[in-house]
Amino acid sequence: MSNLHVVATIPAKPGSEDTVRTALTTLVDASRREDGCVSYDLYESTSTPGTFVVVEVWTDQHALDAHIKMPHFQEAASTFGAHLAGAPGIHPLRPIA
Repeated sequence: MSNLHVVATIPAKPGSEDTVRTALTTLVDASRREDGCVSYDLYESTSTPGTFVVVEVWTDQHALDAHIKMPHFQEAASTFGAHLAGAPGIHPLRPIA
């Protein structure tokens, strides 16, 4: 079975970029230590500053499901939730080529 790749886009409200960036940076460090995490990388869009992109690779759906239930994930989501310009886009990916 192949790994599960996920891309998440997180749009911060103008003026809230630092709050969202800090919460996501903390989330990255903790997530990388989780069982089942192959990689977990945070980026900020250069074409749309304030839009953060997380590129994740998990061993399987079970590992991703466990990640979402982790206290550090819940805390980060709680911290930056009111600072988002819109709902995060979560994109599990299926290889096609």
